[in-house]
Amino acid sequence: MAAHIIIGIDIGGSTTKIVGFDTSVPFTRLIQPLFVRAADPITSIYGAFGKFLDENDLTLDDIEKVMVTGAGSSYLSRPIYGLPSEPIAEFKSIGLGGLYLSGLDRAIIASCGTGTALVYAEDGKDPLYLGGTGVGGGTLVGLSKKMLGMDNVDHISDLAKGGSLDRVDLKIKDITKTDIVPGFSDIMTASNFGQVSDLATREDIACGIINMVFETIGMISIFAARNYGIRDVVLTGNLSRVPQAESVFATLNRMFDMNFSIPENSAFGTVIGAALAGIGL
Repeated sequence: MAAHIIIGIDIGGSTTKIVGFDTSVPFTRLIQPLFVRAADPITSIYGAFGKFLDENDLTLDDIEKVMVTGAGSSYLSRPIYGLPSEPIAEFKSIGLGGLYLSGLDRAIIASCGTGTALVYAEDGKDPLYLGGTGVGGGTLVGLSKKMLGMDNVDHISDLAKGGSLDRVDLKIKDITKTDIVPGFSDIMTASNFGQVSDLATREDIACGIINMVFETIGMISIFAARNYGIRDVVLTGNLSRVPQAESVFATLNRMFDMNFSIPENSAFGTVIGAALAGIGL
């Protein structure tokens, strides 16, 4: 059989994500993505590639081409194993991947990684980078390391499940009787960490950090969506898989009449988009 697998690789500083699309079947099939961590990008790239081939019973002869994206792609000075390789802009990958995973024709894609990038994506048009914020997973980890002595996102998230925002955040109800958004004054944030109690626990602080990061991402996404007259925002990137994301964005949906969504495989949105660029989807 002729080479029929299009590979996408998203290269981070120490984490590499990889995915494939099988174009030999009647309908292009997504091969389950995976990621590996290593001490440096090059080790991570080749580790991910070897693991992907082994787990899917593939050989180099099955690979048609490799689409490469991500901040760490600059470390790659030659084609991987001599295979045809093409660079793809990260923001184009974000847009293509977000639309594919969500099934939408038009949306704001918020790629929630170390920081957060916003992309406007529409079928048939090149995705447009809108900017973003430095608030993201790096913020969550950095603040948690200094305030809680923890830098594992899973552990921070678990700790936060036992926390309460009542001893951390200042709410609208605490400063005014006016119901700015009807029905939500009791939970609407006036100031993140605006009334940290001396009695606040580690669990409360973890809860507050996560909430602040997601609310910041949510609000800049809402402003971007309103600028384009749409309600759909697709969340992708590693941070989108933190369990608290679902409840925070569900609240923002109700509060601001939005449609935030976290699709299956959201953590792999960018690498899926890179592979899609290689097959013209």
